[in-house]
Amino acid sequence: QVQLVESGGGLVQTGGSLRLSCAASASGRTMGWFRQAPAKEREFVAEISSSGGSTYYVDSVKGRFTISRDKATNTVYLQMNRLKPEEAAVYFCAAKSKVSLNYAYWGQGTQVTVSS
Repeated sequence: QVQLVESGGGLVQTGGSLRLSCAASASGRTMGWFRQAPAKEREFVAEISSSGGSTYYVDSVKGRFTISRDKATNTVYLQMNRLKPEEAAVYFCAAKSKVSLNYAYWGQGTQVTVSS
């Protein structure tokens, strides 16, 4: 079992920046960020490999968001720059199962609000 705790959400103006953090209780897993806006499905945002050497992003955030990890503290970050109003959502951190390689563990989410 992996526990994930997100933090760093809040209110930001359009074009502003936020950095989300996700503290994990275990190491060595591929980690990702997802977001879910009201009345919408959960959407993949970014992923980082267990080594930190590979990252992936949804096209809409490339060049503005950066996912990173600190292996010493088992923390994953999502730096979000030039935020847009349509990116307001609850952002979730997730970790992959080492068995199924699917996202099996989820945090409680952190709210990001972008004012226009």
